[in-house]
Amino acid sequence: MPAKPKWAQLADHIRSRIESGEWAPGDKLPSTAELKQEHGVSQTVVRQAILVLQMQGLVEGVHGVGVFVAERAEG
Repeated sequence: MPAKPKWAQLADHIRSRIESGEWAPGDKLPSTAELKQEHGVSQTVVRQAILVLQMQGLVEGVHGVGVFVAERAEG
């Protein structure tokens, strides 16, 4: 089986930190530059991972401000 693309690995990593409670709803994620450096990936990889997490409703981007953990509607 081929290795997961880097963006999918990064998305999994961010998702696990959100699900574990390390990053709570409303918390700001590290910047693109910080994620690039921490994971040794390109800006494109970071953007793709964030896009996937946005589509899944886990994070919300605020233009010019950053990306935040989305509030979860649990019930």
